[in-house]
Amino acid sequence: MKKFCMFLLAAMMILTVGCGGADQAKNERAEKGEIVISVGKYMVGEGFDPTMGWGLWGPDPFHSALMGHDEKNQLIKELATNVERSEDGLKYTFTIRDDAKFSDGQPLTAEDVVFTYETAKKAASAVDLTAMESVRALSPTQVEFKLSRPWSVFLETAASLGIVPKHAYKEGYATAPVGSGPWKVVSFQKEQQLVMEPNEYYYGEKPKLKKVTALNLGDDAVLAAAQSGQVDLVFAPPEFAKASVPNMKLVVMDTIDSFCVNMPQEPEHDENGMLVGNNVTSDPAIRQALNIGIDRKAIIENALDGFGKPTMNFAEALSWANNDLQESDNRVDEAVKILEAAGWVDTDGDGIREKNGQKAEFVINGRSNDLQRYNTAVALAQDAKKLGINIIAKSTPWSEARKIARNIPTVWAGGDYTPQVIYNYFHSSQVGVNVINNSAMYRNPTVDVHIDRALAAATDEEMLREFRAAQWDGMTGPKVDIPYLWIATVQMPYFVNNQLDLGQLRAGERGQGMGILITLDEWQWRK
Repeated sequence: MKKFCMFLLAAMMILTVGCGGADQAKNERAEKGEIVISVGKYMVGEGFDPTMGWGLWGPDPFHSALMGHDEKNQLIKELATNVERSEDGLKYTFTIRDDAKFSDGQPLTAEDVVFTYETAKKAASAVDLTAMESVRALSPTQVEFKLSRPWSVFLETAASLGIVPKHAYKEGYATAPVGSGPWKVVSFQKEQQLVMEPNEYYYGEKPKLKKVTALNLGDDAVLAAAQSGQVDLVFAPPEFAKASVPNMKLVVMDTIDSFCVNMPQEPEHDENGMLVGNNVTSDPAIRQALNIGIDRKAIIENALDGFGKPTMNFAEALSWANNDLQESDNRVDEAVKILEAAGWVDTDGDGIREKNGQKAEFVINGRSNDLQRYNTAVALAQDAKKLGINIIAKSTPWSEARKIARNIPTVWAGGDYTPQVIYNYFHSSQVGVNVINNSAMYRNPTVDVHIDRALAAATDEEMLREFRAAQWDGMTGPKVDIPYLWIATVQMPYFVNNQLDLGQLRAGERGQGMGILITLDEWQWRK
């Protein structure tokens, strides 16, 4: 409690300091090569353990992975210097660099890679290693993976899992990580503050800044912090992003994340004691009418203050996204005809259509700790009224919302570097696997075949072709079935000090605000 009170006092001092003091503090930070930022809750959340999922939804400055992504989001080698894949796709052999060290100065070897992957598989958290049968070190710089089935996206998995040190991994690792990435954690107070500095043992080009302090300010304090001059970069909730802030500019980052709502394909029924399915969204006419009838631009303006791009699929920046799914929306007359032809008619004049005694009404959960997602649910509900569909938007804790998502549609942030998300979202085998995968309960044998071919593909070209066909092959698939109602590819607004150079921005993960850290190594003060 004492530590938390001290943090609150420090935050209040930041927000109430005079302009002269703010300018002086800013100049001192610039001279020292230091910055203070606030980029959402993820960066100061539960900690930084890759084996438990850290790094899957945002940049990981502290750990290196076997593979990585370049500025065009294409796979590149990171710790790996060479990768060999067997003809049957069941064995991958990585040669790793011999000059990588952890932030404590100890060398990173193949044994650390083995330990990391075995730990992550045992944890069975967000890192999907179900296809990995075994991993072993062949030498200090060579590691071999054997898979139980062909898994063409395995290299993407290798880009998502940072390597942890076997010698230093213990209880509490998440709050004091020892990685081989460009940055190291100096101090961390959960949900309050993080201080990081460059890792002097990093094998690559060293970051240009000397120190980064990340604060958890909360949405209500962000604007005041920016206007006070005591933060150098801050994620700006869209409702504040168009404000005028002295000595700061608005920077908008494109992302690979798109907001969508899962539309359960089956009517309600009990399955293993759990209520799943939805009597309204299971009707194809409801899904099709919403898909072409809503006005995505209006929803984005109302929910995100315009910081987004209309979409009917995964983000266009992803090489495996099938852009043939894009078409015009706000076609209200066509949507109404679809509904009426399917028997959805407003017989009592209350503005809500009915069919066989069932009202065209359902709940959508927005994530209570993610205002952008909740606002999207609210704006969608308002827009859908013109179709005679009554959507009830609720703000629900994520722990609860995802458990009941197969019954109550939920706003998701869909997007990832790996096309494995197509398998997770659409393959029938993923129905009921966990509370996240295939929450639309989508089953389409043709789509399954395309995904199975993609995962077993021997070449990248074949893999991409089949993954795109799984999204739409010209005859069947999500374009006509609408298992997910896609709304917007999200853009992230930030207030940035005019003198802070962020390098070459690119479309990255949203990370609820921390996505911009993808270029952190390039940031520097202009002279």
